[in-house]
Amino acid sequence: MSLLIEADRLVQVRGGRRILDGVSLTVRPGELVAIIGASGAGKTTLLDALAGTRPPAAGTVRRQPGVVGYVPQDDIIHLELPLARTLRYAARLRLPAGTTADQIRDRVAEVLHVLGLADRADVPVGRLSGGERKRASIAVELLARPPALFLDEPTSGLDPATAADLLALLRRLAEDGVPVVLTTHNPADVDRCDRVAVLATGGRLVFAGTPAQARDHFAVAAIDDLYARLADPPPWQPDAPTLEDEPAAADHTPLGPLRQGALLTVRSLDILRRNRLTLAILVGSPLAILAMFLMLFRGGAFDPAHPNPGSTVMILFWIAFGVFFFGLTYGLLQICTELAVLRREVFAGLRIGPYIASKVAVLLPLLAAVDAVLLIVLRALDRLPGTGFAQLYGTALLASVTALALGLLCSAGVSDVAQASLLLPMLCFPQVLFVGAILPVPQLAPVGRAVSYAMSNRWAFEALGHSAGVEALWRDGGSPLGPPLLATYGDSFSRAVWQDWLLLAGFGVLFLMGTYLVLRRKVRR
Repeated sequence: MSLLIEADRLVQVRGGRRILDGVSLTVRPGELVAIIGASGAGKTTLLDALAGTRPPAAGTVRRQPGVVGYVPQDDIIHLELPLARTLRYAARLRLPAGTTADQIRDRVAEVLHVLGLADRADVPVGRLSGGERKRASIAVELLARPPALFLDEPTSGLDPATAADLLALLRRLAEDGVPVVLTTHNPADVDRCDRVAVLATGGRLVFAGTPAQARDHFAVAAIDDLYARLADPPPWQPDAPTLEDEPAAADHTPLGPLRQGALLTVRSLDILRRNRLTLAILVGSPLAILAMFLMLFRGGAFDPAHPNPGSTVMILFWIAFGVFFFGLTYGLLQICTELAVLRREVFAGLRIGPYIASKVAVLLPLLAAVDAVLLIVLRALDRLPGTGFAQLYGTALLASVTALALGLLCSAGVSDVAQASLLLPMLCFPQVLFVGAILPVPQLAPVGRAVSYAMSNRWAFEALGHSAGVEALWRDGGSPLGPPLLATYGDSFSRAVWQDWLLLAGFGVLFLMGTYLVLRRKVRR
């Protein structure tokens, strides 16, 4: 099923500046249309408006409702999995909920055949060539038989021969009756299209017609020369568009939120299992930190007969910071690396809530395991008290999950891995300085005390101290350092553990809500 798309006097404003100015354009079924213009003329903005990914500030786009295919410049397919496998995950998200496994397998095979990728089905996407990866992104969109296909600079970065092959593929798709619209900076692409829409600076549509008509209209011998003519002042106007009958919408019932979350969890586990370097870091870094703990602290610090108050406070602090670090690093790279994929899948019907829940579901068992190993080994080697282990573990796990939520929030907020890496020390240093271990909270300056309330690690540290019984240990253990040390901490360890847990849980919920709001804004803008 294909669509007639009519845009009528579209206006888009960003930063107080018009980037589309009264654009009217019609795209008919079976047409291959190129949108061209100088950088900043609004090509991608017009493409987004036609596709429905970013509604215009004014004007209308009339087409039958339905999820169209949209291929952004970034890859919209995970690189770790074999091509056919990742397409099957994408198909389960996009195809109706009642689609059987055999139907999904057949549809994936059909799309791979159409795009000339059948012999690459078992190759990890990351090992495909640039042209093959671009076709793989198109394959994701073709799975649900979209009634229209939109592509943002699909030939960018491709060599001329590969670009020509890709345009030939898009031509075949258009000949099947599907309107195909693309933006491009490559003049050779334009001559392979049925029609071209030319945008001038300020988002004005100054021409719409065939490539041959464009050369005549601008009095140029080649499309390459057209860009220089766009600097001339006359406000050209396109031919008036016509409107034809529109087809009926296809029935599509997507997966419910629970099934979406389950599918995304399985996919994330599959990706993690195949990314051995990431898996090695996730498992290896806690083991390295545990080894440092064992080298740093002597055993017997919590011996009731001969306690070492200075060591006990540092052991508890570094446990609190260690589990915080585990959760933060696990979450920090989870979203920013696949934001382009997420944006496209949300446009295709994915809910943000199940996506976030799947990240927690995948990483929570791993955090639970590494926290347990950390505490069990420390307890077995006499670096922890002999009682209160269940409470210590509950605090550690809750602190890890809270830090995981913070990591997800920051990962949602940044644009790439480099920014996420820069955030890591900025997030860690306050959790060292203001939790009340190096300098007790009552001894902090007033501003420092105020800041400490916002540190989730403070409440983890104080809960660990309460569960370890440090007040009684320092007061009654016979160490001359104990009573004066206890006095500097005031009532830091006097609260019931459940109160600290409630504060940690509140931070975690707040961070997850923030992640949801940030993603909702980023994927829909």
